[in-house]
Amino acid sequence: MLQGKPRRRADLQCRPRSNAPSQLWLIVVDASASTRRHGALSKAKGLLAELFERAYRERSRIAVLDAHGAQPKWHWQGQKASGALQGWLGDLGAGGGSPLIPALQQAHDWLQRRQRLKPGEAQRLLVVTDGRLREWPALAPSPCPATLVDIECAPIRLGRALQLAGELGADYCHIESLPQLPRL
Repeated sequence: MLQGKPRRRADLQCRPRSNAPSQLWLIVVDASASTRRHGALSKAKGLLAELFERAYRERSRIAVLDAHGAQPKWHWQGQKASGALQGWLGDLGAGGGSPLIPALQQAHDWLQRRQRLKPGEAQRLLVVTDGRLREWPALAPSPCPATLVDIECAPIRLGRALQLAGELGADYCHIESLPQLPRL
């Protein structure tokens, strides 16, 4: 191949899209008031903008669960990524409490139902949080591969997101040490 152009017939690959397993990215976003501090939410929004763009290019399905205020709220539940995600992201603001634990429990149940309905779908969970929770009940491990991105940017860090990632069985990374997007 020369600069991506095939030179001979053997260079061509025919892979129908229908044979590839569909991908689903479930993203749980903690947008509680504590994420406003030290630019944590704005860094998370930059990361999410890149992820949404990548999902659009790869024709992946997206589910978004927003955890702020009194209770978690679903914004997408398995639709193909679109430009509407960028609009929602632009309007996302932080405030109120952190219903992150109920959001994670809802995400767990939703993923298990989705696995029964679409067994061939490749699922991935991404949790974006600063981990600023006082306490939480024991959590069930994620039913699919998971990554927790810690957005805690305060000078004094509590480190609870690492503990949360351990309970979920998720890979842990801090947003400031991300050389590239987490593998989804």
